[in-house]
Amino acid sequence: MARKGVPEDVREEVLGRFADVGLVDDAAFAQAWVESRHTGRGLARRALGHELRTRGVDADVVAEAVEAVDPEQEERTARELVAQRLPGTRRLDPTARTRRLTGVLARKGYPAGLAFRVVREALEAEGVQTAHLPDDIPYD
Repeated sequence: MARKGVPEDVREEVLGRFADVGLVDDAAFAQAWVESRHTGRGLARRALGHELRTRGVDADVVAEAVEAVDPEQEERTARELVAQRLPGTRRLDPTARTRRLTGVLARKGYPAGLAFRVVREALEAEGVQTAHLPDDIPYD
């Protein structure tokens, strides 16, 4: 409304009225956003929080919404993403496969430690040597 030139007092009144009748509910929006984007796009808590903050959602509301994503569910989602992409990397050498697969997870907001662990386990399940992967990356 500010970009359209609506005076601040009018904006406050309209938004206040919307909030009174339940049309503006950041917590409900954030929760729905997190559920939709985690399930649909496989985004991790870090990426979900970033998206909500860029949309102007309050930091406390963002924190509460992203905490709803269970760490075990986040790991399962990471494993599913790697499993989907793994077949397309079979012609590549192990280092390139690792780089591609961890890159997919990184772009979706997964911590480096989780990404490397999930990729290592997926490659080992295929019988690929993973000595080239670092062992000391902490789970962020």
